[in-house]
Amino acid sequence: MRLPERWREIHGRDDWAGLLDPIDPLLRQELIRYGEFSQACYDAFDYDPFSRYCGSCKYNRRRFFAGLGMADCGYDVTRYLYATSNINLPNFFATSSSSSSSSSSSSRNGSSKLWSQRANWIGYVAVSDDDCSARIGRRDVVVAWRGTVTRLEWVADLMDFLKPVATEKIPCPDPSVKVESGFIDLYTDKDPTCRFCKYSAREQVLSELRKLVHHYAHVRGEEVSVTVTGHSLGSALAMLSAYDLAETGVVEGKAVCVLSFSGPRVGNRRFRQRFEEGLGVKALRVVNVHDTVPKVPGIFLNEGLRGLPDAVRRLADALPWSYSHVGVELALDHTHSPFLKPTADPSCFHNLEAHLHLLDGYHGKGQRFVLASGRDPALVNKACDFLKEHHMVPPYWRQDENKGMVRAHDGRWIQPERQKIDDHPADTHQHLRLLGLRRHHDDNADDAADK
Repeated sequence: MRLPERWREIHGRDDWAGLLDPIDPLLRQELIRYGEFSQACYDAFDYDPFSRYCGSCKYNRRRFFAGLGMADCGYDVTRYLYATSNINLPNFFATSSSSSSSSSSSSRNGSSKLWSQRANWIGYVAVSDDDCSARIGRRDVVVAWRGTVTRLEWVADLMDFLKPVATEKIPCPDPSVKVESGFIDLYTDKDPTCRFCKYSAREQVLSELRKLVHHYAHVRGEEVSVTVTGHSLGSALAMLSAYDLAETGVVEGKAVCVLSFSGPRVGNRRFRQRFEEGLGVKALRVVNVHDTVPKVPGIFLNEGLRGLPDAVRRLADALPWSYSHVGVELALDHTHSPFLKPTADPSCFHNLEAHLHLLDGYHGKGQRFVLASGRDPALVNKACDFLKEHHMVPPYWRQDENKGMVRAHDGRWIQPERQKIDDHPADTHQHLRLLGLRRHHDDNADDAADK
């Protein structure tokens, strides 16, 4: 059967029963496809501290996929997502060194103005075009969240505490549903003085999904699915935003699925129960068994307590450090790939391209590793050093030509100016008001700030 007849099954209608071992070829194909949407967040992110645009996306949203060589993916980006850099998560927020050397920047480039000193680009919303929708059997809305782009020091900060989601005005009827405080702060924080962060990431996602679902499902009468994806810290944002979309009722009656990669635990056991049982959100987590990130937070107090007596489990649940994974896990093992070399580098175990490589070669537990689609193993070394040397692929090979420098008319090498950086659609506040998340005087304040 083709994808149009099977997409509900592939999106977790039956919790992927019978599809993981051996892995269903169509499921593998779809996991890699959505994983590439997550990888696009890394490939498009400007984390060069010598760039005035550090922390932004390298491409205008209208040419986002074309700029990444993905013009035939069949999706159009409808909105970029931003977060305020007020949150203490190391290596998530990239900042430009131009902020401390404006005079030299001005002399060489004619401008010292940074694109933003408070915001970072953290992902995008995209929707399948007409041709793609016909191929996949429905109108698909993708929310892709960016993870960290460098080292893994942020993992150490996950020994914080759990916070009730209701304290952040997510309309959960159960005050015992809690999530890690850093994740929800990143998701809900905003900065009214910043044009990119005057709406929180939460408000950006909810308003865009409300608009798209209303247009395609209610106005045009199409079948709509919502697929949320992310890697690393982006996986945590994917879980949290999918939960919020269902809890808030933005996607009521629509299929919501999370396909995440190498993500940490997000909330407590009550969060898992509300996510899976109360709201029926489906989540499939792809992990490398040697990766540290999926083991935190909650190294000692986690879903492994399910077999303990109820009294002990209730005691553990009351602690502010008791976490539980949600959804179904697909565990991969990088030592099974003949392409990868032995290494002690944890960033290799965590690398998203390595996960997609492992997916392509995985056929089931105990089965030989054989690439199914012929996906190029060289992609593994795009941002790490994981391939065996005899493949002759240099490590960390992906970079912009001449590191983004171009030659000006006078012969000098400069950073080119970029097109206007997308911020927020003008109708954002209208959709937030329809969701009950904005009052009229808030709208007036937004309008005044835009002028």
